Parts: sequence; C-alpha cells; structure tokens
Amino acid sequence: MGRLEGRIALVTGGSRGLGRAICLALAREGAQVAFNYLRDDCAAAETLRALQATGARAWSFRTSVLDQAGLQEAVRIVEREAGPIDILVNNAGLTQVVPLALMEEEDWDQMLDVHVKGAFLATRSVLRGMVRQRRGRILNISSLAGVKMIPAPVHYCTAKAALKGFTEATAKELGAYSITVNCLAPGVLDEGVSTSIPEGRLEEYLKHCALRRPGTVAEVAEVAAFLVSDANSYMNGATIVLDGGV
Repeated sequence: MGRLEGRIALVTGGSRGLGRAICLALAREGAQVAFNYLRDDCAAAETLRALQATGARAWSFRTSVLDQAGLQEAVRIVEREAGPIDILVNNAGLTQVVPLALMEEEDWDQMLDVHVKGAFLATRSVLRGMVRQRRGRILNISSLAGVKMIPAPVHYCTAKAALKGFTEATAKELGAYSITVNCLAPGVLDEGVSTSIPEGRLEEYLKHCALRRPGTVAEVAEVAAFLVSDANSYMNGATIVLDGGV
C-alpha cells in the first residue's frame, strides 16, 4: 500500500509540467486525484490517461482557479463520487518575463490573482470538508524566487513570497482542526516556468548551484507526495526549499 492509500487529492494546474508530475506521484502513492486546468485539452487528456494507467481514479476539470463557481462544482463532483478531499496542492501559476519599468497594472494583477487569490479560492473550496473530518493536508507551491533574492520578475517574486505568508497564516488558523499547511519552494527545474529563463542567466544560476544542474519535476513531486502524507504529521507552516544547494 502507498502512503496515500484511500486519500482524495485536488491539484490545481495539474495538466502539465510540475502539476502533472505531482498528480502522478500522488496517484502512485495510492491517492485518487482530481486536477483542474485552464486551456490545453490535449495535455489534460494525456495527464488523465497517465493517472488512470496507474490504476487511480481520476478527474479533470477545465476551470480557472479564479472561477469560484467552477472550483466549487469540481469539489462537489469529487465529493459526491468519492468523498471529502483530504489533500490540496495549490500549484497553478504562470510566468511573465518583463522588467518592472515596463510592467502594466494588469500584468501585476494577473500574476497576484492566479498565484495568491487562486490559492485562496481553491483552499476555501475544500476547507469545509477538511474541517468536518478534522483532517487535511494543504501544500502551496511557491518558488526559490519567493524566499531568496534572485533575479526574477518582480511581480512573480512578490506572488510567490505571498504564498509563504499565506501558508503560515492558514497553518496557524487551521491547526486546531488537524489540518496542516506547508509550502514547497523549488529552484530552477527542467520543465515549466523555469524554461523561460534566458540562457545566460541560467548558466549563472547553475554556477551557484552545488549540484550544478536544474532539478526535475519528478524530484519535486516526490517531495510533495511526502509532504502531504501522514508520514509528515508534525510539520506545519513550514517552507521547504528544494534548489540543489544555491
């Protein structure tokens, strides 16, 4: 039996990249897994097939993390068909490489909305079920850019740093219900938003990385699976940096 046998998970932004890797890691540990996505039907279908190939029960929902009604409907469907959601991974995000002087107000708003408001709405959507059963694991996916001073777009750094504060505040409030909330902050990875880093800047980053390579989404997903398992029963409000030693 896996560490997550019998658990039901929701992963936001789960159709590709790190989100897909996390979905698969949870499924291999025995969880039933639901995920949402925004646009890419083909990627979502591929993720769904990969989840089902593990033997896991799985669901996909085309809805934004900013669509409160869509999220709530997804949660209702999963709870009706399988039971209360035990695990939430707030992974949905986006990146945009633009200097502060050229940043528009709508760029700032979109970045903060998707990362921070999206995490709030998704958390609120599953929270009543977790409180009722007095059990839950919430994991917020931040970034090294949110906890260390590294060259990265200002609005992205700000949004990821806000997730650290969101983690600590919710962990303090929800601990009374045996719900833990932690944060995972990966460094540069081989897929996802990290691929938009200019080549020269990537080379400079790797010079300062003790392991001299980017991480893989599979490596981060394995840590995520541990963090939401009962094996990790006392960590709460923590931010784990996974960057190969920068």
